[in-house]
Parts: sequence; structure tokens; C-alpha cells
Amino acid sequence: MPFPNCDVVEFNFLDAATYGPAVAGCNTVFLLRPPAISNTGDTLNRFIDVARAAGVDHIVFVSVVGAGSNPLVPHHAVEHHLRHGPPGWTILRPGFFAQNLESTYRRDIQNDDRIYVPAGRGKVAFIDTRDLANVAVQALLDPLRHAGQAYTLTGPVALSFAEVADLLSSELKRTVRYTPASTMGYIRHLLDAGTPLIQALVQSALHVGLRFGQAERVDPTLGRLMDRPALTMAQYVHDRRTLWMAR
Repeated sequence: MPFPNCDVVEFNFLDAATYGPAVAGCNTVFLLRPPAISNTGDTLNRFIDVARAAGVDHIVFVSVVGAGSNPLVPHHAVEHHLRHGPPGWTILRPGFFAQNLESTYRRDIQNDDRIYVPAGRGKVAFIDTRDLANVAVQALLDPLRHAGQAYTLTGPVALSFAEVADLLSSELKRTVRYTPASTMGYIRHLLDAGTPLIQALVQSALHVGLRFGQAERVDPTLGRLMDRPALTMAQYVHDRRTLWMAR
């Protein structure tokens, strides 16, 4: 057993038969949408209904910034379902993750010493997922305090990708540059790396939106909710510096 004193059960959003056993005996649930799932009505919302019927009285859902008013993103339907159901819910709306540097951008930084995205001069208030986890745990352990709340969560300062490249250069002791990509150039770049077409299109659209300030607004909520200041991008880069060492 990987987790002592815990029961491990199978769960699959695409198999409703696994929903009931997964929530049996639970009173709180942490809910995160897998990127591959776009039909949230038949999956996440159906799961929520099963969880409620099984006695779950609080659900902490990780959404995205702007989902409350944007019906085009899959998270919107889940938020709507929660808000129009029983009151035991907390919605977390994080912005762009600092950890994109170690997933989406890692290979370009490591192998080519560059960040290559179609974001132009747009700035981003990157949030460290460690801070997101901090707030999620608070909401799970103290549901009365956080019930019925929808929190927009961003990092403490908005940075351009050129500024992020400078932070990486300083920490890694080598020059990392930001190369603004064209939309089509970025799509080709992703496809050449083996990214599925739909994912490449969505990823490109998200980054193009950064050109127009879609992720630059700094919200103070994160700092107020934690017992410490929000982590900065400089702290994140320092803590994870070994990930981008050149091969």
C-alpha cells in the first residue's frame, strides 16, 4: 500500500461507476479538472452530485482566473453547478503558474537557453503552486471559514517573460533569453515537439491572450489568506534552479 492507514480505490472521471466508492466515507473533496476533459457536465458535475448524495459537505474546486464570467472555459460550468447547489464549496481561481517554467518551457530553457512563447510584451502575475496548495489545505481543513468563497489567486508582482529570463540568467549563471514567438511559429514549435494539435492550439491561444494583459493583474487575496507573503518568481527560480541545468 503506498499510503499507510489509507484505503486506495480506483477512480476515473470517465467511469461513473467509480464515483460512489471513491467518496464513500468522505466529508470533504479536493476537485481538479484533468486538462483532457472538456465535457464537465457528464464528468465533474456528475461526480459532484454523487459526492453530495454520499454525504460530502464541502468541495474545494481549483478553477482558473476569469472562469466565473467566461462560459468558454470548461471550469465555468463546474463553478455554476457548485454555486447553484448546496452551500458547502470553495472555488480557487489561480492565474498562470510559475511551475510552467519546469513543464511547458523546461526543454527550451534547458536545451536552447530561451523562453519561446507568443506573449509579446505581456506581463504575468505568476503564482507558485506551493501557495495554491497552502490555500487549498486551509479551505479543506477549515470549511466554515471558506465556505461560499471564490478566491482569485495571483503572485505578488507581474513580470514580463524578458524579466523572467533575466531571473533565470542570474540564477543559472548563463544567458537565458526571451524570444517572442509568432502564433503560427509557436504552434509549429509545439507540433514538432510532439504536442497534440488541440493542445497546441489551446496552449497558443492562452499565451496570445497574455499580450493583451489577461494575466497581469495582481490580486492581494493570496497574501491575505496565508500566514506569510506570497512566494516570488525569484524565490521559485532559486528553489528549482537544478531543473534547468544545461544537459
